[in-house]
Amino acid sequence: MSRPIAAGARIGHVHLRVADLERALGFYCGVLGFEITARYGEGAVFISAGGYHHHIGLNTWDSLGATPPPKGHTGLYHAAIVYPTRADLGDALSRVRAAGIELTGWADHGVSEALYLDDPDGNGVELCWDRPEAEWQRDASGGLVIVNERFDLEGLAAER
Repeated sequence: MSRPIAAGARIGHVHLRVADLERALGFYCGVLGFEITARYGEGAVFISAGGYHHHIGLNTWDSLGATPPPKGHTGLYHAAIVYPTRADLGDALSRVRAAGIELTGWADHGVSEALYLDDPDGNGVELCWDRPEAEWQRDASGGLVIVNERFDLEGLAAER
């Protein structure tokens, strides 16, 4: 039997291949509000929230001018951006709507509420907030109860 990963392990950042850096920056910085922390030549940019070295790397090293992979193939399903509060997620919804970006879905998972959309390169993006762990529902054996239910988007928008 394998040993579990260290409890303090976390996912530090996601690095995405994009076709056009400026277009990607328009989405991640212009719409979502991330800030540029570093550029690596003309082929890569690193962006973050709150001054972290980078949460997202964007590069065109192997993808300049490329098209998104077709549906039904392996690859990234989505990367999740976790907001600290429900009000912050409501603000993100307002930003996305103001930019005219369509949601591909939204769900209350019990442990979190999430918005789903695609970036300009077709990468799936989840914008979410986690409920406090004390509010997570558990089954009789202690396992998490994760659901996939709709929630009121207008109520979320009003949170901001």
